[in-house]
Amino acid sequence: MAAKRSRSGKARRIRRQLVERALMRLDGERIPITLRLNPRARRLIVKVHPSTGEVTVTAPSRQGLEHAMEFARSEKDWIARRLAHVPPPVVLELGARVPYRGEMAIIRRGEGRRGPVWIDREGEEPVIRVTGETGHIPRRVLDFLKREARKSLDARVTCYAERLGTKPRRITVRDTASRWGSCSSGRSLSFSWRLIMAPTFVLDYVVAHEMTHLREMNHGRRFWTLLSELVEDVRRPQRWLNQHGSTLHRFAPK
Repeated sequence: MAAKRSRSGKARRIRRQLVERALMRLDGERIPITLRLNPRARRLIVKVHPSTGEVTVTAPSRQGLEHAMEFARSEKDWIARRLAHVPPPVVLELGARVPYRGEMAIIRRGEGRRGPVWIDREGEEPVIRVTGETGHIPRRVLDFLKREARKSLDARVTCYAERLGTKPRRITVRDTASRWGSCSSGRSLSFSWRLIMAPTFVLDYVVAHEMTHLREMNHGRRFWTLLSELVEDVRRPQRWLNQHGSTLHRFAPK
């Protein structure tokens, strides 16, 4: 156990060295900057997330990381223009409209004893009904979305496990920023809970994609052939994620 804790501590120290946080003054305000080290990068790169407004500077080396903030300051005007087009974040409060399984749903107060949160589909648009004090509503809706994501993801993993004749060692559901799903060499799958906001065919595709990696740990011809046996049209969910995926990070921002 002591050795295990030592390795975990070392891994945490390495992660801290790979990601740093800083502040930069822009138009009179101090905005957070994430500095990342990625040896695969060829040069210093600055990015602004189109939906969350997160500013990231990626450096190819530790030496480059030392100059990351200087590089960000040199790109102030470009960063400001990008931030001006970032839509405001959406808090999961009463009256807010959020996507749920590909449909826009409005959050309303609920009455009765059906539970803390449920979906009401009696009207033209789905309604997320929430009980309890107003201050607790964002957390209750977020917990509900995460539970629904977990149930749907588990169900689809079970379905594809039967078809592929294999199953993962573990499934985790997180709030990942850059990947909708992943498969480790240890046969562990990880998914973003935000997939519950996307249409069902998108969630299905991401699960099928990662489950296929349990058979083919690559993106070669055999991988795509096997995946096409599980998903009729792989391009449709890919297009949806390319066009709309980043917008899902507007809702319940970190």
